[in-house]
Amino acid sequence: MLRLSKLTDYAVVVLTRLDEAEAGGVLTAPGLAATTGLAEPTVAKVLKILSHGGLVEGRRGAAGGYRLTRPLAEVPLTDVITAIDGPIALTACVDNAAGLCDAEATCPVRGRWDPVNDAIRRALSGISIADLAHAPAIVPHPEAQPRAFVAAE
Repeated sequence: MLRLSKLTDYAVVVLTRLDEAEAGGVLTAPGLAATTGLAEPTVAKVLKILSHGGLVEGRRGAAGGYRLTRPLAEVPLTDVITAIDGPIALTACVDNAAGLCDAEATCPVRGRWDPVNDAIRRALSGISIADLAHAPAIVPHPEAQPRAFVAAE
């Protein structure tokens, strides 16, 4: 199963809250923790990683805090995943990397996962954090249409 880490999920939540700050405004880690429901140490950890990834910037001082470095519409999901979890790949032999697998010398599919990894990266890079932030919370199944009920007379 392909699954993102909890920290990546938290990072998307934090970025979404940062987007709600007034133009040019900053939000603090304790403030973000309060509005997201996440523990303050977790928020601080996420902000530190996002800062190293160039997705947020911190300002020091009494009026300090964090802000986005660019609009969420310009932040592809791949940037967040890579900042938090590292390279996006289904297998250890991502992009023909060597030394990550015990069976690489005899593997009949070595290097063959690259097109799959590339397809996943392309798909995820087409989704911005703004897309996630503004998507409906519940997406109805396309075949599930509400039925009209007629009261019996």
